[in-house]
Amino acid sequence: MDLNIPNINLPRVVVIGAGFAGLKFALKIDSKRYQTVLIDKNNYHTFQPLMYQVASSGLEANSIIYPIRKAFKNKKHFHFRLTKVKSVNTDINEITTDIGVLKYDYLIIATGATTNFFGMKNIQKFGYTMKSLVESLNLRNVILKNFEKALNTSDLIERRRYMSFVIVGGGATGIELAGALAELKNNVLQHDYQDLDIRKMEIYVIEASDRILPGMSNNASNKSAKFLKDIGVIVLLNTSVKDYDGNTIITNKKTLHSNTLIWSAGVMGKPIANIDDTLTQNKRIKTDDYNRVIGYENIYSIGDVSCMETIKEGKGYPMLGSIAAQQGKHLAKNFNALGNNKKMKPFKYNDKGTMATIGRHKAVVDLPFLNFSGAIAWYVWMFLHLLLLVGYRNMLVVFIDWSWRYFKYDNGLRLIIGKTKGKKEFF
Repeated sequence: MDLNIPNINLPRVVVIGAGFAGLKFALKIDSKRYQTVLIDKNNYHTFQPLMYQVASSGLEANSIIYPIRKAFKNKKHFHFRLTKVKSVNTDINEITTDIGVLKYDYLIIATGATTNFFGMKNIQKFGYTMKSLVESLNLRNVILKNFEKALNTSDLIERRRYMSFVIVGGGATGIELAGALAELKNNVLQHDYQDLDIRKMEIYVIEASDRILPGMSNNASNKSAKFLKDIGVIVLLNTSVKDYDGNTIITNKKTLHSNTLIWSAGVMGKPIANIDDTLTQNKRIKTDDYNRVIGYENIYSIGDVSCMETIKEGKGYPMLGSIAAQQGKHLAKNFNALGNNKKMKPFKYNDKGTMATIGRHKAVVDLPFLNFSGAIAWYVWMFLHLLLLVGYRNMLVVFIDWSWRYFKYDNGLRLIIGKTKGKKEFF
């Protein structure tokens, strides 16, 4: 089966992955010059920077996703297929998927990243992550069920474990989730669970380095640490997790007791099979400055899964959504230039700044020319994240939810949906 893609008199570009990089590339490539086939295991694009708000009951899932077919409803010579890619045969320019095989003239690998547990199997078995929408919804279930379970136990030690949340990783994802949980504790949960002493709820952030937000400025790190302390989050620096059995967390400094460990301490590339010889130690695909995979003329890689060999002594650019989107847009421009018999240009990241939010009026922003924090940074963070959402409906829904939460101090989406099986949740 050939996925029922028509053969026309245009080069076929197959894009694997509909994240920031793949979506931007497929939107910007010239339909007059190329036939585009986009493949993804989901039929929606996820705005990953806000997944932590789904996990913490701040936003509903449909606020941060957008149907892929709707995004391309007016694009000619475009085809979407819902499937997983198993392997690539580079000798005959063919991919194998769950539903058949497909020939390509050009292949764009934009499969993104997955969680890196650094070989710690118990963390992988008992910990929770937020690398997908389903995982975020699962985590929301777990957080809310913990309080239901805490109500039903008279064992004070067990109750404390249910009401303790340990986030491993002091990057943006970790501190943003910690801030969201602290806002739940301080503004919401005492009203929902009046039979519980919510003051006993503990939120930890564990970071292996000597400061949180190690990828941002010292000012951002210091301000974020102060913001977290002000809202009751306990930050443990120079601390690394050694093991976890589902109840007890062993670190290099102290032992913590919690039924909920949330792992945001590492990511790695999520490549497809048959290109293992082009991978870095972190499973990212090595490319040149044009995002062309080393050793191939017609295979490209963009986004988190790609690693430009000439950047930062072979380490490549950081795995950020802004970089992925810029690479997707730039590569599409290069393909359009090729279609017009013009030369491609090397990719250079335009660093417009980084930011993170900890809670109401608490955020940090690093611009190339300025660092600032506080309420203004928080408003900037909200405004830019609204603009980056795909679809006017999502922008409106998120704006309404945020406005309601701002004035009412209430997250109205505390819903438990799904069945529990062991330490994990399944739908």
